[in-house]
Amino acid sequence: MYKKIVVKTAIAAAVLSSGLSLNQANAEVSHADFTKVSAHTSSYYTYHLNDLHNRLSAYKDVYGKQLSSNETLQNLKERTSDYKEAVAQGEELQQSVNEFRSMYSNAPDDQMLTSYYELIEETKQYSILITKFRPVVREALTIRYVQPAKNAFQLVSYDMAQYEYLLEARSALNSKNKPEAEKMLKKAEGLEKKDQKLTKTLLKLYPSLKKDAQIIEKNIDAAIKSEMKSIKEALKKPLENFDLSILHSNDTHANVEKAPKRITAIKELRNEKENSLLLDAGDVFSGTLYFNEFKGQPDVELMNLAGYDAMTFGNHEFDLGTAPLARFVQMAQFPFVSANVDFSNDPNMKELYKPEVSSNPEDGNSYNAIIKTINGEKVGILGLTTAETATISSPGDGVAFKNYIKEAEKAVAKLEAKGVNKIVALTHIGFEDGGGDNDVTLAKEVEGLDVIVGGHSHTQLNAPVVDETGEEPTLIVQAYQYSDFLGQLDVEFDYKGKVVAHDGKLIDLKTKTDDAEAVEILNKYKPKVEELKNQVVGSTDVVLDGERANVRTKETNLGNLITDGMLAKAKTIDPETVIALQNGGGIRASINQGDITMGEILTVMPFGNSLAIMELTGKEIKAALEHSVDLAPAQSGAFLQVAGMKFTYDSSKPVGERVTEVQVKEGDAFTALDLEKTYKAATNTFTAAGGDNYTMFKTAYQEGRVSEPGFVDWEIFSTYLKENAGVQPAVEGRITDLKSSSN
Repeated sequence: MYKKIVVKTAIAAAVLSSGLSLNQANAEVSHADFTKVSAHTSSYYTYHLNDLHNRLSAYKDVYGKQLSSNETLQNLKERTSDYKEAVAQGEELQQSVNEFRSMYSNAPDDQMLTSYYELIEETKQYSILITKFRPVVREALTIRYVQPAKNAFQLVSYDMAQYEYLLEARSALNSKNKPEAEKMLKKAEGLEKKDQKLTKTLLKLYPSLKKDAQIIEKNIDAAIKSEMKSIKEALKKPLENFDLSILHSNDTHANVEKAPKRITAIKELRNEKENSLLLDAGDVFSGTLYFNEFKGQPDVELMNLAGYDAMTFGNHEFDLGTAPLARFVQMAQFPFVSANVDFSNDPNMKELYKPEVSSNPEDGNSYNAIIKTINGEKVGILGLTTAETATISSPGDGVAFKNYIKEAEKAVAKLEAKGVNKIVALTHIGFEDGGGDNDVTLAKEVEGLDVIVGGHSHTQLNAPVVDETGEEPTLIVQAYQYSDFLGQLDVEFDYKGKVVAHDGKLIDLKTKTDDAEAVEILNKYKPKVEELKNQVVGSTDVVLDGERANVRTKETNLGNLITDGMLAKAKTIDPETVIALQNGGGIRASINQGDITMGEILTVMPFGNSLAIMELTGKEIKAALEHSVDLAPAQSGAFLQVAGMKFTYDSSKPVGERVTEVQVKEGDAFTALDLEKTYKAATNTFTAAGGDNYTMFKTAYQEGRVSEPGFVDWEIFSTYLKENAGVQPAVEGRITDLKSSSN
């Protein structure tokens, strides 16, 4: 069946006349040999063209037909062109062969299967094409192009058949159809000896295939055997539910000093739970001096120690462009997932970008989705990143953000086609921020998602939120921010992959001890950060008042300085921003007269909240100011320090009726607040999301009227100090309590 092409007398004569030996003619023809044959064949045609006028009836043309006196010079030229075109198409076939052979180093997947059938069809069409040539030409083209193509797909023909049977077996197994799974597995096993026999035959005929055969055995054969073993083990088990513990973090923002406690909790739970996944929902970058100095290196080292299974990209991963991100990804001992981020045109990430669903993902690469096999059960993990990243971070022109709903649906369909019925969406789109993308909408719009592990909105979900609008429930979890908590979600799936029970909570990491290995890693970086804390970033000619009793009850010069810096930064992003608001509870200390160090700034603003810009009506702004002073003259963390505006209130009046006058600075003048007008106001993400019970801000947030450019508060403040040497802010009458003034 697999006979070596034996060069017959005609081609042997042609080969001999071209300078090759008969033994060479009967062997596998090298590229150099073929070039000689091809050159001889071309000379043969040229000879005919030159002698056409007197030798038309003496020779046969390329089709093997007797030339007649009616055949013209143009006719023969066209046939010579046919031959050259056949060689060109043969080279294209050879390129397809080379591309297919490069897949031998991978485990079999749908892409390999598609390429396998495409190569068979391409070879078939080429074989038909060359039948029009006379035997000597046809044989030469077959040796050079057709036979290598046949060898390439024949070497894996039984492997591909086994792969298809195993796909069906796994699908049947996931559907708890044991008889069908056993049937498909038996078919796959039945091809094992045939595969070995075929390989042996091909190697005997073509010894040069030995290296390819070894690569196939190491990768494709090994993967198939592993899958057969996995299916066998699964078939032995009774039909029972599957328990999975998902451990999750998000928005850690380079708070690596808390990581040793997180890793202690992770190790404890993984020792306790038989089946577990460890996932991060993005925004590892930006927020502390560790990131400013080391660009994510300590974070990824600690994540490798923890044994993360996957991470998705947050918007802050793009803050410095894609070059630092690519280095971070390459260092990771886990894969990344994001179905709606396209890196194909990005020079730094394109080599790490694999836009596919992979059941055998490589560490340090990015996929649309991956499949993890846990105790014989397949769990799909797809990733999504907020499309806002394009405008609130710095991804560059080479990165595209696609529609998150459409890409999630595609990823789910591909996972289900691979027999996966337990699917986790690892997202960085926000819980219910009301923007163009969020987890609540995702759960309602996309069928097939069992769990959504979220980030971006820094939401503290103490228990899972359950969406039951679809055919099956979807659980949504998020673990707040800054490595304060580790999320734990225990899920029970039935045999169809439906969530039938769950229990979720946030583990307060303050209660944990530090992991010794994590501390050792951290200690490599800590001295440099301590050095940076002593770095002078500015100076003040006066004491900056950040005393707790003052920032929570009245205007202070430090509150003015912080909000001035916030407003200046916001205006560089959106020039229409006119006011800035800082909750007094976010100012934690005073700064003495003289030099100001980075360490002092971090003491004043330890939370690392990011900048937010809100669209608010005048009515909402007045309501916010009423809430700001509703406890006055008592202390309140919600008390607002302000810039770009001034207001008066009377703390002796009833709550909700205290604010008597509000003026907003537009241009160089202050004008009365227009309750019907829309203003843009800067604040921090904590307050914008409704922190300190600012319900009017939360409403704006949920309605999509809040943008998050992503700059951390202490970074904004330190930059402002560097740009304004020798500050001497004063209390200017921005906030006035009429009752206090009258006393």
